[in-house]
Amino acid sequence: MNVTRRALAALPLGLAAPAFAQSGFPNAPIRLICPWGAGGTTDVQMRALADQVSRRIGQPVVVENRAGAGGVLGAQALLSARPDGYTISQIPISVFRQPLLNSRALFDPLTDFTYISHISGYLFGTVVRPDAPWNSMQDLVAYARANPGKLTYGTPGVGSSLHLTMELIAQRAGIEWVHVPFRGYAENAQALLGRQIDIVADSSGWAPAVMDGQMKLLATWGAERAKRFPNTPTLKESGIDVVSASPYGLAGPKGMDPAVVRTLDQAFRAATMDPRHIEILDRYDMAPMPMNTDEYTSFVRRTMDEERALIQRLGLRLS
Repeated sequence: MNVTRRALAALPLGLAAPAFAQSGFPNAPIRLICPWGAGGTTDVQMRALADQVSRRIGQPVVVENRAGAGGVLGAQALLSARPDGYTISQIPISVFRQPLLNSRALFDPLTDFTYISHISGYLFGTVVRPDAPWNSMQDLVAYARANPGKLTYGTPGVGSSLHLTMELIAQRAGIEWVHVPFRGYAENAQALLGRQIDIVADSSGWAPAVMDGQMKLLATWGAERAKRFPNTPTLKESGIDVVSASPYGLAGPKGMDPAVVRTLDQAFRAATMDPRHIEILDRYDMAPMPMNTDEYTSFVRRTMDEERALIQRLGLRLS
């Protein structure tokens, strides 16, 4: 049995095989851009997902890191890529914010991309050093209120969900703190432990350090407490009426063949629910949120409207 036949045999019934047979796609490796740094939550999860998709389509799915610029470098790369399905990217919510925050938009999220599948969302949290004097968000907010502009917090980039949520927290709490953008969790964590910043606001790459006592988790940002951190309150339980999970999916260049999109969508949604990928999601307290192409495209339109309202409410403009 050749590689293609083995891959098709491994597919769950009704997933990907019809589109694969009709289009002949793929017959070469697929490049999956991860617009975050190596070793972070998204990188680890994307590699696990890519491995499961590779098993289903009979071709390697190669993850390429393009960290920086708040997660929009993958979307930018799609602007010059051929719409043949061999270059796709993770699409964080910051892609939808870029044209809303900047006077010179790099792209139009509603017309410049082909949305393929929605995958998951993050567990975010507020983390400090273990010797920090704050043991709760109430402590942190009280200190920030008494020392306006003194606290610094790191995120994976300007315009990211972490950045906007921290500014929303500041607005709700009536405080001021200083944003320091990094290219990913590894740099963010290093800056915290090196005492260059006071707070890490990031996805749950911090979990092992928190569990080992190298960092202190003050709050998680979901609607409910995280499974692995049942004793840590949410922002809402800490008196801050904010919930942030930053859902994300995958897209390719505009103008992709619908048969190719269908093949990718079916393969990625099957891989999302594979137990080996679910195990990685559980490691980072992430939940599977599969949506097909039509559902995800509609979600993008709703998200653009919601993000526009949030940015206007915060009065944010980057350039």
